[in-house]
Amino acid sequence: MTYKESRHDRTGKTERQDVEARGARLTRRASHGQARRGNPRRTVSDFVVAAAQEAAQRTIESAQIIRLTLEGQQQFAEAILNAPSPGARLKKTAARYRQLIREVR
Repeated sequence: MTYKESRHDRTGKTERQDVEARGARLTRRASHGQARRGNPRRTVSDFVVAAAQEAAQRTIESAQIIRLTLEGQQQFAEAILNAPSPGARLKKTAARYRQLIREVR
């Protein structure tokens, strides 16, 4: 006797019925959770799509975090600490920016 047969004999359900019952319970749980959050008309498809979108967004955000090697960290710190002095164009632009800020206030 296999596991599936013994399970069928013991519960009176086939494996397919068992899977369908689990799916129905999960669907009810998902719908109930949405109703508690104030969105009772959200379908299971909407729930699945939203969950997938949230997971994708988290993945994209984590991939955008800058990861530097030790050498990269040292180069970055060196560039910040020993930045070149501003050129004429940057000084002129900064002066125009300060003038615009004064006018707005």
